[in-house]
Amino acid sequence: MDPIEIPFDEYSARVQNRLENVYGIRVVTRDIPDPLTGDLDGAEIDIDYAVSPEQRLFLLAHLFGHTVQWNVNPASFEIGRRYQPPVNEDLIPAVIEYEREAAGYGLALLYEICITGIDEWFCDYTACDQAYLLHFYRTGQKRDFRSFWTSHAPLIKARPIPRFTPVRRAFRMDGIVI
Repeated sequence: MDPIEIPFDEYSARVQNRLENVYGIRVVTRDIPDPLTGDLDGAEIDIDYAVSPEQRLFLLAHLFGHTVQWNVNPASFEIGRRYQPPVNEDLIPAVIEYEREAAGYGLALLYEICITGIDEWFCDYTACDQAYLLHFYRTGQKRDFRSFWTSHAPLIKARPIPRFTPVRRAFRMDGIVI
């Protein structure tokens, strides 16, 4: 599906409703200090008020994936908090798996509420996000996000969402969610 045809506002509203009413995760729209666009603490997802509807949909699904990770595996919380550039190359595979797992939970969330047909967009957005993050971890440089965009990224497999109870930890205002 062409991103122009995706009803991002409608899908974002459906995702937010699911997060708040089924998973008990509060969603807050507020000013997030640049260059960040979103943050999470294990029980709340905060999204910058200035993001586009496309960014909002991606961030809600992606940060939900990290929220699941943080609540089912305490080691995931550490992966999401500890890296500052330049990151040792030996740690990159763990970061890649962390991001891939979060994307799998995010995609499963979309499927739960019958948002289908946007897998390619979600996978392309995920690949762009990961390329951006890896570049930042390796160099410390923050380039234009869209400069990392490629179409037809490998498809991500949805991961079954385990049962969890959201537990507040700490916001990650340390530059990891950019």
